[in-house]
Formats: sequence, structure tokens, C-alpha cells
Amino acid sequence: MLTFLQIRDFAIIEAIELELRPGLTVLTGETGAGKSILVDALQLLAGGRAGAEVVRHGAERAEITGTFDLSKTPRELKRWLEEQSIAATDELSIRRVVSNDGRSRAYLNGQAVAIQALREAGNILVDIHGQHEFQSLTRAAAQRDLLDGYGRLEQSVGQVGISHRVWLGLLNRTLELESMARDRDAKLELLRYQVSELTALQLKEGEIEGLVDERARLANRGKLAEATQTALGLLYEGEEGSAHAGVSRALQALQTVTSVDPKLATVVPLVEEAAIQIREAARELAHYRDGLDMDTARQATVENRLAAIEELARKNRVAPNGLIARSAELTAELASIERADTDLAALRKDLASALEEFRTLASQLSAKRTTAGRALSKDITTRMQTLGMAGGRFQVEVAQDGTQEPTQYGVDQIEFRVTANPGQPLRPLSKVASGGELSRLSLAVQVSVAARETRCMVFDEVDSGIGGAIAEIVGRELRSLGDRGQVLCVTHLAQVASQGHQHLRVAKSTDGRTTRTSLTELAPLDRVEEIARMLGGVEVTGKAREHAKEMLRNHVELPPDPTPTDRMPALKMKNALEQAKVAAQTGKDPGAEPKALGGDPRATASALASDAKGAAAANIKGAAAGAKGTAGAKEAAVNPGVAVKGAASASGDAKPAAPAKGAKGDGKFIDLSAAKAAGRPASKRR
Repeated sequence: MLTFLQIRDFAIIEAIELELRPGLTVLTGETGAGKSILVDALQLLAGGRAGAEVVRHGAERAEITGTFDLSKTPRELKRWLEEQSIAATDELSIRRVVSNDGRSRAYLNGQAVAIQALREAGNILVDIHGQHEFQSLTRAAAQRDLLDGYGRLEQSVGQVGISHRVWLGLLNRTLELESMARDRDAKLELLRYQVSELTALQLKEGEIEGLVDERARLANRGKLAEATQTALGLLYEGEEGSAHAGVSRALQALQTVTSVDPKLATVVPLVEEAAIQIREAARELAHYRDGLDMDTARQATVENRLAAIEELARKNRVAPNGLIARSAELTAELASIERADTDLAALRKDLASALEEFRTLASQLSAKRTTAGRALSKDITTRMQTLGMAGGRFQVEVAQDGTQEPTQYGVDQIEFRVTANPGQPLRPLSKVASGGELSRLSLAVQVSVAARETRCMVFDEVDSGIGGAIAEIVGRELRSLGDRGQVLCVTHLAQVASQGHQHLRVAKSTDGRTTRTSLTELAPLDRVEEIARMLGGVEVTGKAREHAKEMLRNHVELPPDPTPTDRMPALKMKNALEQAKVAAQTGKDPGAEPKALGGDPRATASALASDAKGAAAANIKGAAAGAKGTAGAKEAAVNPGVAVKGAASASGDAKPAAPAKGAKGDGKFIDLSAAKAAGRPASKRR
């Protein structure tokens, strides 16, 4: 259940925060105020697509946050949260951010997730029905999905889908082997020739790199030999100027003086080591020089080997380094074709088993769909009787075609058939001519399917195209749905809006430069005004308000209407003219004290007040009786305040009231007292 919604800088919404409760929440407002923008925000929160156009002009990003109560969440969502390693106990917070460059990010309980993951969670949490959804109801795929959703057959459909994928994989492999078997002999001959060439080459891992290095060395053999000989002469073979001869003479000179100064004895081992290193280097160089002399015939062998490798690589359309992998691939393909007969027989056996498994699961799914179809037919037929289609029937046909190719949804052909009038044959829903009938049927289907849901259900003006008694029945259906869960409904119908548990009004305002949308939760009396606006025209009249109250009383506890006596303070100024006329006739001041009206001077103030109150009540009652049947009486029945005013003006037609106890004078004084009492505050009169 959605408990909190916050929207910032989305479309024309600057900032909105909304607390939501269980039940039916209705959203009303003038056309274009932004009611459907709230539905768009919920779609975005549930993983819908979004671009930079949703960001309010001048803002950097749009941000939508929703909090969901998990106490009554389907187990499916809790399992999904565990699979995604998202910690959630009592609440799940979803946040969607769209930047003005079109980039979008999503967070679940503060953890960043992919949009696809958000969409999966949104499909479990929110179910949105658009105002044009009835158009998709005529498509076979939509009818199948509705039936599966009504019967809660998603798991069975998933099992059929898995079985279909296994069967399809085996079928493709079988077709591939059968194709190979048709030109088996020619293919075998070519593969054997290719494999024999590669096998005869006997190419080893890393051989090509070694041959390339060797070819470079052989091509520069003369330069290498010259450099080697020069180094040998300078290091060792030169008689006078070689490094070895010089080091040897230095060693002899040091050895003759070590007895004179023992400090030089530490240098002698170093010079001896240098002489040894020079001899070793000379030996390696001599060996390398001798090898160069022996490699004179090797160059042709290396060149021929590399040429053969490159030629075979061109024939197989691979790089020289890919020849070993190509040889393994062709060898495996050859072995596969050679045993194709055996593999094909085994595949055909597996294919038959997979098809049998698929048909078993598909048959079970068909039986479940048939059962769900009967229940859905009965449910929608019942709802049709209250939606202005008395005598109409709805039927879900689930047919199986044994020759049909298996699909991921089974082998069923599902069709919704309907007749809106008794005695008429059932026809496919796609053939229904009346858009109004189709709209009402769509609503019946949506309510029937949604009645089994535990998600937050959103209806965006799905009641368009209906009115009158049908609209009231639609409102009852939605309210009944809200009694079992949470329903948000955007509506223009007073009959629907009056039945909401919670009423939100959407309004749009502008200062000439920017436009903003605001959202207000309405109190009971505010709901009266809003319903009256939806019922009335340009001006909201008193009759529209009374009608609105009548519609709301069955669903909302309204404060009691003020009585005529309670409304008298408001008539003080309105009846000033009548009081002035009475004063002119009697020559008395309307504001005089009771003793000036002929009261007994010995009477107490409380007694005089009591007498005046009784006289006023008697005079008003007589005036109302005298006004009965006049043109003002009809208005008095609608507005008690008008009734009092009419009573005062019609007092001339009423019978004179009896003199009050303890008062002197004729009926005129009594009338004046009544007029004066009418001008006093209600608290003083009581």
C-alpha cells in the first residue's frame, strides 16, 4: 500500500507531498489542472520510461519518492527483495530521479538499482489502468493476460514458457543436424581434406613466433658474425690490445706489491674475477660464431616452413596464429558429422520427450484457464446487469488447437465474447460497435480482475463516457474495491467522487510567468463545494450544494445543517427594511425595551424576555403558515434562511398571534417583539 508520495519538479508540479490511506482516494479538478500528471508520476515510480521532457522547466532534475507499507505486501515482493539483497522490513522507499539531460536513476531503500529491477518491483506494487485501456481489451494478447491475471496463473504460464524454450532449443539442434545429414558425404570429404592438411603441418604452440625470430637472425647472419668477431678480438683474442691481456698484466702488477701494502690485497680478487668473466664471455661468443657458420643451410628451411604456414592460413581464412584453433574446430565438426546419425536419433528422442512435457503442462494450463474463464464470465456478467446492460452476457472462450505450433503461452486460443442485449448472440468483443458499451465492459473487466489484487490500484478516468445511475454504480464498485485495499481514481464524475474515502483536489495556478499544480485534501464541507462545482455550471448554486450534500451524506459524516433559528443573526441586516416598516406603522423604535411594548412594569426582566421569546416564535410560525403556497415557499424548502425571511415578509398574511403573558397591547406589539427577537443573536434568544 502506498502511504507517502513526494513529487518535485515534475512537469508543472513544483513540490507536492501527500499522505495516502487505505480505501478509495479520488482526485478531482478542472480539466488540465494536472490530475493525470500524478498518474504519470506513479508510472515513473513503477519503472516507466522517462526523458528530459518530464523535468519542470528551469529545474535540474525531477524527483519522485514513494513509501510503501509492506505489512500486506504479496510474498512475491518479499522473495524478490531477498533475491536482490535489499533489506526491507516494514517499509519500502522507492526514489526515481530524472536529470534534465535525460539520464535516470532509481533507488530502493537507498540502494541504487537498474530501471529493469525497479520495473519488476513496480509491477508487483502498483497496477495502473489508463483511460484508453479499453482499446487494448480487444487484442487477443491482452485478453489472455487478463484471464491469466484473474486466475493467478502466472506460475503455470512460466512453467509452460520454460518447457517451450527447452523444446525449441532441441528442435533447432535437430534441424541443424538434419541439414548437415542431407549433404553429409560432400561435407565429410571437404572436412577430411582440411583436417589432413592441418594435421600434416604439425604446427606446435609458439612455433610461428620462433620461426619469425630465426628468419630475422639468419637474414642478418653476416652482420652478426662481424660484430661477434670484433668483440672476441677486443676481449680475448687480440694479442696486445685485448681486455684479457690488460687485466692479466694488471693482476701481475698488483700481486708483486701486496706484500708491501696489505690494503691492495682486497683489490686482487676483484681483478681476478674480471679476468674470469672476460674468458667466459669470450667462450660464449666463440660458440655463437661457430653456430653462425653452421646455419648457412637453415635459412631456406625456415623460409619454406613459414611460407607453408601462411598459405594454409589463407586457405582457412584465419591468421597464422589461429591455425591451431581452426584445426581443433574442424576436427570436432568432422567427428560430429561422422556420428551425426547417432546424435540425430538421440536428439529426436529428446525432442519427443520435451514436446510431451510441454503438452502436459499446456493441457494443465488450459484446464486452469477454462475454470478461471467460467468464474470471470460469471463475475463480469453479474456486473453488466448493474452497468446499464441488463440481460447482457459475457463469456470467455478457451479453445485448443491440437495442430497449432507450441508457443511460450501454451496452445490456447482465448477470446472474449459478449452480448449487451438479451436475445442477441454472443459476438467477439472486438466486434462490439458501441464505444460506451466497450468502455463499461472494460471497467467491469478491470474491476473484476483488480478485485483479486493486493496492489495499489490506480484508475485514470476509466469512467469516461458514462454518467447518471451508471456512474453511481461505478462509484460503488470502486468504493467496494477500496474497502478491500487501496484505490486511486482520477475522475470528473460527481457520482464517483462523492463515494471516495479520501478526496484530493488538484488545482493549477499561474503568475503569468510560471504555472504550478497544487494538491489539497478536502474536509467534508470543502467536499460539498467541490462536488457542487462538478454538478453545477459556471456558478455554484444553493441547489447544487444541497444536491452535493445529499450525495455525500451516505458516505461522509457532514456537520448538521443550521436551523432557521441559528440562521437568524444573518437576517438582522436583511430584515432591516421590514423592521423599519413595522416601526413606522407603530411609531415605536424597533430597538425599544420590552416595557415600551406594553409590558407590565412590575414583571422581571427574565419574565419579559421569556414572554417576548414565546411571542416571537408564535409570530414566526403564523407567518410561515401564511406564506405557504406562495412563490417563496418553494425556495424556503431549499434554504431555511430564506424561509425565515419569507416568514417576516409574509407576516401580513398570517393570523395575529395571541398576546404574550404579562404583555399589554394588540397584535402589532407582538409582531414588533417578534421582529426584534429575530434581529437578536441566537444565543440571546435561547
